[in-house]
This record gives sequence, C-alpha cells and structure tokens, in this order.
Amino acid sequence: MKHTFRIALGIILVLIGAIGGLIPIFQGWLFGLPGLIILADYFPPIKRLLSWAKRKAGYDKKPQKPHE
Repeated sequence: MKHTFRIALGIILVLIGAIGGLIPIFQGWLFGLPGLIILADYFPPIKRLLSWAKRKAGYDKKPQKPHE
C-alpha cells in the first residue's frame, strides 16, 4: 500500500510538472523534480537519469584525493 501510494504520488507530480512546463505562468520543475526523485526509488532508468543530471550539475562528484 505504501509503495503504491508513493508511485502514484510520483506519477502525479511528474504529470503536474509536465503540464506546468507547457503553461508559462506555472513552474513545472517544482513538481516534476520531486516526482522523479520519488520514482527513482522504484524505476532504475529514472535513477540513472537523476544520477546523470547530478553529475552534469556537479552535485555527484566523488571527493578527490590530494596528490602526494
């Protein structure tokens, strides 16, 4: 029941985000991103998409070891 609710919530948020992307006044990414984050727990392709976006944005870098 909990998983079904979370998946449904993620899909609804992504749909609201997609609609918001078409309407200039409405900021769709505010709903689409949390929806994708929720769905990433259940769908590996979405998880790969989010990890790619994190790398591109610079948030998923591994700490580099200093050169000795």
